[in-house]
Amino acid sequence: MRTLLALLFAAGALAAPMLAQEGTVITQVGGQYSLAPGDLVRINVWGRDEYSGQFQVDEEGQLHYPVLGTIQTQGITVADLRDTLRIGLERLFTNPFVTVTPLFRVAVLGQIRNPGLYTVDPTLSVLDVVALAGGPASAANMDKLTVYRGGAATVMTLQDAVMGQTLQNMGVRSGDEIMIPRKFFAREDWVIVLQLMTLALTTATFIVTVSR
Repeated sequence: MRTLLALLFAAGALAAPMLAQEGTVITQVGGQYSLAPGDLVRINVWGRDEYSGQFQVDEEGQLHYPVLGTIQTQGITVADLRDTLRIGLERLFTNPFVTVTPLFRVAVLGQIRNPGLYTVDPTLSVLDVVALAGGPASAANMDKLTVYRGGAATVMTLQDAVMGQTLQNMGVRSGDEIMIPRKFFAREDWVIVLQLMTLALTTATFIVTVSR
């Protein structure tokens, strides 16, 4: 089991610092994904860096974009937003090539090597996100990995996570949490128990020696 975990998380752990700091994404989600408040979108206008960047959908479902102003994203898909941007930018220059990638902001907490808030692509799985956060700590209980969304909790085993669906298919959105709980009795606990036993034995030996 330890060997399997090491292999699963090795590649993700190497890439984690770059992903956490730069918001790098691995794949693009389908154009039928509907945007929601709190989502980030990466907009890339080829050859026009001044119109490219990351933009957040605010609590009212609005996205504020240079030149075009406020765009209402509530109830529209990624493909709809891309078309809106393309049509608007056609007023400025010919044949703009626009790509739109939605991103989620999710918290990865608990027994994880680099806990924090991560910007991730919704086509990733829960296990992918755990790998981006550096992989589980030694005391992590990967058979009770929990996803919290809107007050509801979904518990997954390691096998579920390996064979799991994407964040998008699971209904995970920005603001959700992935929690890695602690094992009931981890290896560190055995070390503490052994240290206490050693201390108790040393104390008992000292008392017997003095009493003589």
